[in-house]
Amino acid sequence: MKEHTIAKIIQVDYKNIYVEYYHTFDGCPTIIFLHDSLGCVTLWRDFPKKLSEATKCNMLVYDRLGYGKSDPMPTHKRPVNYLELEANFLDKLLIQLDVKDAILFGHSDGGSIALITAAKYPDRIKAIICEAAHIFVEEVTLRGIYEAMDSYKKTNLAERLAKYHGDKVECIFKAWTETWTSADYKVWNIEYLLKEITCPLLFIQGEADEYGTLDQVNRTINRVRGKTEKLVIPDIGHSPHKEASEQTFNATKDFITKVK
Repeated sequence: MKEHTIAKIIQVDYKNIYVEYYHTFDGCPTIIFLHDSLGCVTLWRDFPKKLSEATKCNMLVYDRLGYGKSDPMPTHKRPVNYLELEANFLDKLLIQLDVKDAILFGHSDGGSIALITAAKYPDRIKAIICEAAHIFVEEVTLRGIYEAMDSYKKTNLAERLAKYHGDKVECIFKAWTETWTSADYKVWNIEYLLKEITCPLLFIQGEADEYGTLDQVNRTINRVRGKTEKLVIPDIGHSPHKEASEQTFNATKDFITKVK
């Protein structure tokens, strides 16, 4: 076993991206953690490191463009296919870091990115853990976003997010909310890609998820071609790895142990 750690800004596609890469276990897969619409490396807390150590897998976690310590987005206006573009960017990052055996753990937006990446770039992807991913737009998703927009106006949400994103908060919040609530985005759907996924998949969802129904889970596992498992946790919302940390951790650890 060796310890090789990168925790620094690297350039990918001429963009400065903050990366933490722990390559500790030779010959073992690397778990890639993909954060949600308002997330970053820091907001994962100790979940990635604990899972890496428990499964004896390497670990890569990074701030997507616009988030955390990475470069700002050039504009908050996103194209409808921005998640597909994020998957393309992730593939470039994996090539640059020479990660050939990736297990993707994606939360919300990150889960959608994981699915798209596995569909478009299957050679590097060994398995996927999707947590509260979206494959199409639902009314419950839009209601949840409108509630978040109201909270942003009436509470100190922006101030709390600024601890992690600095002066990039308004841009990332608009990028999330204005994209998803736009008329163009209502037709966004990646179900057509799912048949290209042949690796094992674990889909984790809170039964009380304020941003998505169980249709997201069931329609995903019914369309992919790899082996599938699902964990639906009662009374839990959009972030099972925080709200039901132990249950999510154990299910993920068992899944990774089987597929690695």
